[in-house]
Amino acid sequence: MNKDKIKEAVRLFLEGIGENTNREGLAETPDRVARMCEEIFGGLTQDASVPLSKQFSVDHSDLILEKDINFYSCCEHHLLPFYGKAHIAYIPNGKVAGLSKLARTVEVYARRPQIQEQLTNQVAGALTDHLTPRGVMVVIEAEHMCMTMRGIKKPGSKTLTIAMRGVFETDQGLQNSVLQMIRR
Repeated sequence: MNKDKIKEAVRLFLEGIGENTNREGLAETPDRVARMCEEIFGGLTQDASVPLSKQFSVDHSDLILEKDINFYSCCEHHLLPFYGKAHIAYIPNGKVAGLSKLARTVEVYARRPQIQEQLTNQVAGALTDHLTPRGVMVVIEAEHMCMTMRGIKKPGSKTLTIAMRGVFETDQGLQNSVLQMIRR
């Protein structure tokens, strides 16, 4: 990440909207924004296979659901936040990941500028690739600031995306079970 370019871009942006970049409240803003970018876009330099490499052997194929994983991301279209909850269900095929590793996987992909549909599919793909489970279902529900503070201005509206792999693609009963567990 090039902090100097970010600082210059922020200065130009502030000037572009008519602000005085030397006034007290804005003088250090370019540096603050550059540091913030390192944090909120840190997923650009992270690999989701790292957290998912910590696996444990199991001799069952019972459904595992980790729900209500809070996340924050940034819409690549408007550079405004979207945030919400991710829910991950999978049926192991001989191995499982540590529970915190599922949340870390969401975090790696959420900390990139992108769209929710892609985030949902990236998480499902990473679990499929690294755990080779019998099936994966990822449900993400989020509120998008580009819909609540600008444009159509509909606060409280949520977008729901679902990605399914393996047995979840064809087993409607399994899909319904996961959705019911999420709603509890």
